[in-house]
Amino acid sequence: MSNERNAPRNVLAIVSPHVGGRAAGTALAAVFADRAQVTVVEAADEDPKALREAHVIITGLGPVTEEHIAAAPQLRLIQCASHGFDYVDVAAAQRRGVPVSTIGSSGAEQQNVAEQTFALMLALAKQLIPAHNALVEADWALPRLQQSITELSGKTLGIIGFGRIGQEVARRAAAFGMRVIYTDRSRTEHQLDAVRVELDELLRAADYVSLHAPLTEQTRHLLGAERLRMLKPTAFVINTARGALIDQDALADALEAGALAGAGLDVFDPEPPTAALRLLRAPGVVLSPHVAGVTRETLVRIAMAAVRNVSDYLDGKEPRDVVA
Repeated sequence: MSNERNAPRNVLAIVSPHVGGRAAGTALAAVFADRAQVTVVEAADEDPKALREAHVIITGLGPVTEEHIAAAPQLRLIQCASHGFDYVDVAAAQRRGVPVSTIGSSGAEQQNVAEQTFALMLALAKQLIPAHNALVEADWALPRLQQSITELSGKTLGIIGFGRIGQEVARRAAAFGMRVIYTDRSRTEHQLDAVRVELDELLRAADYVSLHAPLTEQTRHLLGAERLRMLKPTAFVINTARGALIDQDALADALEAGALAGAGLDVFDPEPPTAALRLLRAPGVVLSPHVAGVTRETLVRIAMAAVRNVSDYLDGKEPRDVVA
């Protein structure tokens, strides 16, 4: 390996304001110490000079477009500080020969995303939001809520996307006594009590549908109006992956019509959502602001995984988790 990669390198760290912005980026930069010259920004084009001189871009949900890539002639690696990569123009990077990496194999987010999935499922099953809202208004809501409160035990959980996070969800489902079915683009090897089925079969059978697939052009609006109509009227939809996996207007239509029992959503399209988003006012929803990957513990693991991959690359190793 030549000394080119081992020379002092310029790293541009992009951290969007809605996931911590400059403060979070500064903490990430500190992990590099003297290993690289790190410039922290909240948008890729905020500092044109730093973009032009960047050898590596680390991005925490900050968009990296074809224009940004073209403006960075020295760019050698784009590192996503997440499992997802939908905010990077991967095709443009590939045309330039610039690898795009995630932290997928690190497992940094899988614990908390699985926990958040069950937090949303339990809140829906136990009607926690309407129960809380009623009680603080001195309204003893038990008589009208008890017919809609359900158990997870004995229910069928359909998992869309059976990678590391999907499998973590399946492990927790087993502890709750749930039957697990899943669909995945690849035939993942696992030792779990889970049955692989086709997507349409999953939608018709599941009491809970939980999305854990990456967002690509092929999976955008994976759950649209037609597929949402396949679900039971007693079913719940959980999304802790990417907002655009679901047609949000179609989901709002289904909830407003009573065609679905509810939805637990941690992700939206766009983020943050605008006040016009109908799902903010739809019946039977439990919402959280993309917190599934951002516990105190998770943030440390994400930063360390991203920095480790970049540091290894600067030391001449091949980057991990390159997007195909």
